[in-house]
Amino acid sequence: MKVSTINKLVQTTILSAAFVLPMSVNAASDQAQVEASDSCPAYLNQTMRLLHSSEEVNLCQLTKDKTVVFVNTASNCGFTPQFKGLEALYKENKDKGLVVVGFPSDDFFQEEDDEKDTAKVCFVNYGVTFPMMETTSVRGDDANPVFAHLGEKTTSPKWNFYKYLVTNNGANVQHFNSRVSPDDEEFVQALNTALAQ
Repeated sequence: MKVSTINKLVQTTILSAAFVLPMSVNAASDQAQVEASDSCPAYLNQTMRLLHSSEEVNLCQLTKDKTVVFVNTASNCGFTPQFKGLEALYKENKDKGLVVVGFPSDDFFQEEDDEKDTAKVCFVNYGVTFPMMETTSVRGDDANPVFAHLGEKTTSPKWNFYKYLVTNNGANVQHFNSRVSPDDEEFVQALNTALAQ
């Protein structure tokens, strides 16, 4: 067999191997997504971008088997200091199965125009470590799928910092208005009950 023929065979084998591995990885990833979608409600079966980042997270994976607090936030609101309480709550309970997920929104005209400024308020001013999503709408026809679902189950946010306590992949939803702070006895009791289930 000629050397040139052997070289062509080797190159073909290498190229084939290079394409087989990514296809296998993609197939495994697709299978994982199918499995996730089977056990995940439609409103969570999506990927969203994190605040002021190119990184995306799958909400099914983020919230799977967790007690979740979804909250619509704003940087320039009288309730903005609730970030401190939400962060304390998250740190205290994340090892017990809690995840807090923040959704900045300008629906009430109190959010920064630029996500980098929103990120500064959250991460620098208040030291938030729980997941913050990209700025989106949380009410009306433009509401993101999460808040559209929460609104249908209970009520849409009437202001910033509405808190939604969600268990059983969204089967159970309780809402708490802006005036109910994260350390309010009513809220903490409901959260502890959810975490104990």
